[in-house]
Amino acid sequence: MSRTIGVAVGIPEPWATQLNRARHEAGDPLAASVPSHITLLPPTEVPDADRRAVEQHLREAASRHRPFELHLRGTGTFRPITDVVFVAVATGISECELLEADIRRGPLGRELRFPYHPHVTVAHDVGPAALDGAYDGLSDFDARFTVRGFTLFEHGRDGRWRPEQEFPFGGA
Repeated sequence: MSRTIGVAVGIPEPWATQLNRARHEAGDPLAASVPSHITLLPPTEVPDADRRAVEQHLREAASRHRPFELHLRGTGTFRPITDVVFVAVATGISECELLEADIRRGPLGRELRFPYHPHVTVAHDVGPAALDGAYDGLSDFDARFTVRGFTLFEHGRDGRWRPEQEFPFGGA
């Protein structure tokens, strides 16, 4: 058997609620099942037999990183490549890139469909008007917080992503 996992930096309150609400208002079909986050490992199928190796790999990866400041500011889009609007990472891009590369090795090594670009999705696979509304509605979004680790998520049979385990950074 296997399970589908993902690894992400969660967005803290009060911003998580604001971003979740914006995604819901855009009509994004995943709004209720995907918490606001910055992806570090996209959905990845992992055999159950590899669970301990994956958790050990994530512990080791976390131990090699230190807390960092993340600044989310304004919006961006991947249109016309994909119908996605996101909140942009203004500060902390390099730290996210290094962390993502460290996580996506060993038992979690995999090719990516697109180059890694840290962001918080707020509208995906909705019509042009909804994409434009999300883009304009969050254009002045601004949040700053310290990232102290990352979370392993599991995709449930009900389609929801649930946090399974926290991995604090070394020195966190």
